[in-house]
Amino acid sequence: MIKLLALAIILVLVCGFSAAAQNYATDVFETSAGTLKITFLGHASLMFTLGDKTIYADPVSEWADFRQFPKADLILLTHEHKDHMDTKALDQLRTDKTVLVGPEGCAKEIKGMKIMHNGDKQAIQGMSVEAVPAYNIVDMRSPGQPFHPKGSGNGYVITFGDERVYVAGDTENIPEMQQLKAIDIAFLPMNLPYTMTPEMAADAAKSFGPKILYPYHYGNTDTARIVELLKGNKGIEVRIRKLN
Repeated sequence: MIKLLALAIILVLVCGFSAAAQNYATDVFETSAGTLKITFLGHASLMFTLGDKTIYADPVSEWADFRQFPKADLILLTHEHKDHMDTKALDQLRTDKTVLVGPEGCAKEIKGMKIMHNGDKQAIQGMSVEAVPAYNIVDMRSPGQPFHPKGSGNGYVITFGDERVYVAGDTENIPEMQQLKAIDIAFLPMNLPYTMTPEMAADAAKSFGPKILYPYHYGNTDTARIVELLKGNKGIEVRIRKLN
């Protein structure tokens, strides 16, 4: 009886996770380490699943009820703004085995976080994670005060088997993007005025040449514009996915 009850609970949990995921677009890629699933939760919130590992980037409760989602093995925070760092979501996703990574600005509110600075590279949960710069050059909160100052936020390059995925965070088309190598999948933000225009995002994509580009964190920006800007570049496939 106890075994049957335990099995029933497991089935309910699995079905709950499946039902939650069904509300969101998911793309699937085959890697040397197994099947990688990318689920588009909303705004800048993403979920990556590789085998039995679940990785979240900037999970925020406004876009998903994380009580219905798998617990996290790894959570990547790009910076401390509330549309990227949500303590409620973190509490719902973390276990004592979850590795939480973010820049120093996030550590003021989040206990037990692993701090990564721009340029750091670590092996975490069997994956390579690189922290790369993310900042504004043009758009300012006030004169001399960019929305995202240099050094305060991270983008991340995560290696899933032989697939390298770049999650840019809140940034413009900064010079450091030219140093990115062998990016298979890229997420570039287009939420004005805080990140990039479609023209900036197209320039950024051309600078490092991802095989697949997902505009994300795009708010009300017309995503058709970046498709138009990159339609002549056959090396970059632009994919538009709904982000609540």
